[in-house]
Parts: sequence; C-alpha cells; structure tokens
Amino acid sequence: MSRCETLADSPGLPVSAEGEPVFAEPWQAQAFAMTVRLHEQGVFTWAQWAEVLSREVHRLGRAVDGADYFDCWVAALSSLLSERGVASEAEQSALSDRWARAAEATPHGMPILLDNAG
Repeated sequence: MSRCETLADSPGLPVSAEGEPVFAEPWQAQAFAMTVRLHEQGVFTWAQWAEVLSREVHRLGRAVDGADYFDCWVAALSSLLSERGVASEAEQSALSDRWARAAEATPHGMPILLDNAG
C-alpha cells in the first residue's frame, strides 16, 4: 500500500506544525485545490499522484532544499493530465500562452479574463 493515502500525504508537501498544508503564494493553493478536485472526480488515484509527484521531485536539477516543490507539483499535475488524456501538453501550453496574453492585456488590479487574450 502507498504511504500517500491522501493528498496531504504527498511527498515533500510543506506543512504547518498542525499538519496543514502551507502555501507561500496563492497559485500554490490553487494548484493544490485543482489536484484535490481532479482526484475527487476520479481522474487519478493517490497512488498515481504519489508516483508522478515523486518522479518530479527527484528529477535531476531540482532544488535540493525543496524551494521548487510547487513547480514540481504543477509539473506532476500537467503530466497526469496529459497521461490520463484530460489535456495534451499542446493544449496545456496553448492555454498557458492565452492566460499570459490575457494577463498582459489586463489593467493592474483588474481580474484577468481569457477574453482579454485577444
């Protein structure tokens, strides 16, 4: 049986003294929430998640101190989405580019809307 029985057991996840996940930036919490939701919808099992996240965390060139942990998290999520046929790497890249264009076109302080991507 995998040690990763819940998402909070994910290898290397920063946690507080109470055992709750800790996020340095809002996007990290959003990535965590998306992963939880996708698991709840049956896109992948905890064992599949643990395997792919572990692969990313241990990839050559990763920060020894774990400073890039949530970059690993997003890379693992992206890999799973591609592997499970939810969204190809090309589809994810196109959406990422569209968000970047929308962010660039959005006035400071306003919500970023994909419609602003032009």
